[in-house]
Amino acid sequence: MIKPQWFVSCDSMAKQALEAVRCKKIEIIPQQYEQDWYRWLENIRDWCISRQLWWGHRIPAWYVTMEDDQLKDMGSYNNHWVVARNEVEALSEAKERFSGRKFQINQDPDVLDTWFSSGLFPLSVLGWPDDTADFRAFYPTSLLETGHDILFFWVARMVMLGMRLGGDVPFRKVYLHPMIRDAHGRKMSKSLGNVVDPLEVINGISLEGLHKRLEEGNLDPNELATAKEGQKKDFPNGIAECGADALRFALIAYTAQSDKINLDVLRVVGYRQWCNKLWNAIRFAMGKLGDNYTPPSTIVVHSMPFVCKWVLSVLNKAVAKTVSSLESYKFSDATTAVYSWWQFQLCDVFIEAIKPFFFNDPEEFKSAREASRDALWICLDTGLRLLHPFMPFVTEELWQRLPQAADTCRKDSIMISEYPSIREEWTNEQIESEMEIVIGTVRKLRSLRPANDKNERYPSFALCRGSDIAAIMRSNEFQIVTLASISSLKILTEDDAPPAGCAIDVVNENLSVYLQLQGALNAEAEREKLRKKREDIHKQQSILSQKINASGYKEKAPQSVQEEDMKKLNSLMEELKIISEAEKDLDQLIDGGN
Repeated sequence: MIKPQWFVSCDSMAKQALEAVRCKKIEIIPQQYEQDWYRWLENIRDWCISRQLWWGHRIPAWYVTMEDDQLKDMGSYNNHWVVARNEVEALSEAKERFSGRKFQINQDPDVLDTWFSSGLFPLSVLGWPDDTADFRAFYPTSLLETGHDILFFWVARMVMLGMRLGGDVPFRKVYLHPMIRDAHGRKMSKSLGNVVDPLEVINGISLEGLHKRLEEGNLDPNELATAKEGQKKDFPNGIAECGADALRFALIAYTAQSDKINLDVLRVVGYRQWCNKLWNAIRFAMGKLGDNYTPPSTIVVHSMPFVCKWVLSVLNKAVAKTVSSLESYKFSDATTAVYSWWQFQLCDVFIEAIKPFFFNDPEEFKSAREASRDALWICLDTGLRLLHPFMPFVTEELWQRLPQAADTCRKDSIMISEYPSIREEWTNEQIESEMEIVIGTVRKLRSLRPANDKNERYPSFALCRGSDIAAIMRSNEFQIVTLASISSLKILTEDDAPPAGCAIDVVNENLSVYLQLQGALNAEAEREKLRKKREDIHKQQSILSQKINASGYKEKAPQSVQEEDMKKLNSLMEELKIISEAEKDLDQLIDGGN
């Protein structure tokens, strides 16, 4: 029904809101949404604020009906309206405007647009329009977090009303989260059957349970059949119980997708399984720390074993990356940093590397064992505190089980313990660089093992082209043997020839590794590996050459970048030479066998 409505002129308020973002009084994160802000507010129109609804804030307007009016219906005369804070003020204004005449006033039954009422939120929660202590202390607020789809409908309205009525912007930063869709990128819809209830991900539900939820809704028979078919296709076995932590971590990790999250429940399941990894790490630690272990209040890093120095150094980097990512609202980067450290550095490398210290001769490894205990405790305590904002429940449970350092007052909860910060004395770039070579060596040796024989331990050899790389290999021989599950590691120099019957791989231009498979060597399979390796290096070489030869590269690229690129190119050329030599050796082996 067409009828008169109340409007607010937004021209002046929109200009203020535009300027607030342009001059950085308000920062919109991600920055790409600033263009949406400008597009909406540069094309502002009068805002219809009246709604014909039962519930809401009444329009603060009263209609004055004169005793001698010919038309008595509300709104018959546009000049009979008065706008006021309350009925007493409205009556006072009406008496002043219509002095000496008999009348009665009635408030408009229309209510304010919901977005108008919610636009007052930053003001009203602090006691506005009264001059309250809360308003003086907390207005403007620091951060608003909401969905990008209501940037104009809610955020812009709060800014316009806040600046007009509160005298300042209502918040300094706006963080806009993505919208959640299904795994195929479709908007969640009851009729499609692709609505994912967070509680069903947390607690789990069978396919029959999903169907029952649909049946309890109001879909017509055709829509119900379509929805059930969609559920059967997406969740043939229902949804596994994932827990709140796994769902929370997955959603935060997904924020890298910016405007929408294509939620795949299987990814959430993967993080639930990762929670099990955390439990196992703590269980291992508690067994190795022992019942009487008391963590030291301070540690001397330089006297620790190599692998302990390394894990504390990379922990420091994980802390730095996580903190900087949180501060810059790059939450996905923060989850990547903390996950990578826990999974690939602590669990996959450090815990595996220190196991021999606890399982072998107690006297031989006594010093290393004690240092490993301290490093392990530091890693778990710091790592759990680092992970806590992303997985609050499992980290609280596990942290409570850890012993506390001497001379410290234990906090009641991990939630109120200090968040990790960088410890400069832990950083050791040289150790990290050497460990990168060690891990690269381990990966290459593991890849050389026959696919059908992962338990056999074979002798291995490291051909080092230079004294520096040979020194690194010798000093870390024990770690490589442990992590690569080989029987031995012999260091070769350029003058030494590796034995026959070896599978080969290239770690870098200065290091090649050989695994002596004896009768288990499949020459044709090794030839195929070398061919693929050659193709991969040629591809990298081609991309790098195109970059170096591109127009303007020498003029625009920093000198440090150019030097690094040339170093990479030379390294690739050296690796090609090593592969060529390996292919010749393999050909000789095949010819000799024939």
